[in-house]
Amino acid sequence: MEMEKDEIVSNCIGFDWDDGNLLKNWEKHGVSASECEQVFFNHPLVISQDVGHSSYETRFYTLGKSDSGKHLFIVFTVRNDLIRIISARDMNRKEREAYKYHEKNT
Repeated sequence: MEMEKDEIVSNCIGFDWDDGNLLKNWEKHGVSASECEQVFFNHPLVISQDVGHSSYETRFYTLGKSDSGKHLFIVFTVRNDLIRIISARDMNRKEREAYKYHEKNT
């Protein structure tokens, strides 16, 4: 289920990072915390609910682009008006194709 960016992150006031998730994406996938944050300010930002992984709390995934043009797939949740990044990695081929569709049609 695709959602509008405003429905999910427009009321967020920042990001929630802790020792557990701050370096994990860099160490596993070469994605820095600042790249993750940049995605939420660039367009298009494609957000969908991650229904399969939302049993404990509502999770979302987004397809977006960092300021340097890196195409990222990010899983996140919203806690207390803060975006909490759960994981981030480069988009795979299928995700890049979906993102390019949104680039052309938004």
